[in-house]
Amino acid sequence: MNNQIWLMTSAFKSYSLDEIIVKAKEIKVQGLEICVFPNDGTRTDFVATHLDYDHFGPDQAKRLLEQFNREKLSFSIGAYENLIGGDPVERVKNQNHLLKLIRIAHLCGGDQQDIKVGTFVGYNDELGIQDNGFEKNLYEYQRIFAPIIKYAEDLGVTIIYENCPMEGWRPKTWPMTYNNLPGTLAARKLMYTLIPSRAHGETYDPSHDIWQKNNPMEVIRATDMSRVHRVHVNAIRNLKNQSSIYWGGMFPKQYVDPALAEKAGVPIAQHEWDRYAYEAMMPGFGGYDSLDWRDFLETLMDVGFNKPFVIENEAVNSTHTGNIGAVMQGFQAATLCMAPIVWSLKENEGYAYQDKRPEYTTETVKDIPVVTMKELI
Repeated sequence: MNNQIWLMTSAFKSYSLDEIIVKAKEIKVQGLEICVFPNDGTRTDFVATHLDYDHFGPDQAKRLLEQFNREKLSFSIGAYENLIGGDPVERVKNQNHLLKLIRIAHLCGGDQQDIKVGTFVGYNDELGIQDNGFEKNLYEYQRIFAPIIKYAEDLGVTIIYENCPMEGWRPKTWPMTYNNLPGTLAARKLMYTLIPSRAHGETYDPSHDIWQKNNPMEVIRATDMSRVHRVHVNAIRNLKNQSSIYWGGMFPKQYVDPALAEKAGVPIAQHEWDRYAYEAMMPGFGGYDSLDWRDFLETLMDVGFNKPFVIENEAVNSTHTGNIGAVMQGFQAATLCMAPIVWSLKENEGYAYQDKRPEYTTETVKDIPVVTMKELI
């Protein structure tokens, strides 16, 4: 019971990595998931770029590792984009960007130093709307990711997928909301069967199961925990409104002509993320959310999870406010919410991390060239 607690740097988009490290020390976390989104990507929500991925080599890796050793912090890297669907040109750019991040993780020591690469998979909606569209997406995933995972495996790096279905990743007029393949446990198990390599796994975020009316504790019990390398700490409050009365539990809220909906007295989606009735929160900040965090964390402790928790702050009353004080309070509240379950008592300090972080090895790794999907497939 001595898990590290990290923060995800997307909440500090306008800050430099040096400035974020200062904030992390104030919050008293032990590491960062460094966001390294492409600067010319199509996403605009919760994106940030805190490493110069186009000019990263062994010297930059050595300086980064030395900096985190000085600060007694750990890190991984990540970017979350659609890699198997969306605009064909953009998806290839996203795939090539992921390959750059795998190279960066390798230069920093990869699995030997527990430096992973977080990502989405995405979803091909053109295939998805066809008969047997989900299975077609599975095989499209296999086609694209088999060479990516082989590349990562050869370099000693593990790719980890987050389980957000990205329900707002299509227009509010789109009838479906499943836009990231690993959004369900069934999909993840099928993915590991199609590509048995150990060089891919997951970052589990319980909030995405909460709004899908799943019990995260049951999901954890049914999961191969050797595949779970990180847990994102991100809370959801399911709202009680009339949406489910009108649209039921099987379908997201749909969109029709507003005048017709008003005349009929029917609620419709107001924007892309208004398909389900929930509100993003931070554990312990501004009231109760819809997960028993003590039960969830104790379940993870019970199954032997000893890897980092990463606080992903997308809360309406924290990051959404644009107020840095509220952002910091959200992170601090989540840390304190978790502390009594994942840390032990320390004399005169209360519940605190017992510093057992191993130092990163900073020996220079031999440089390797940047590769592209064209060279792998």
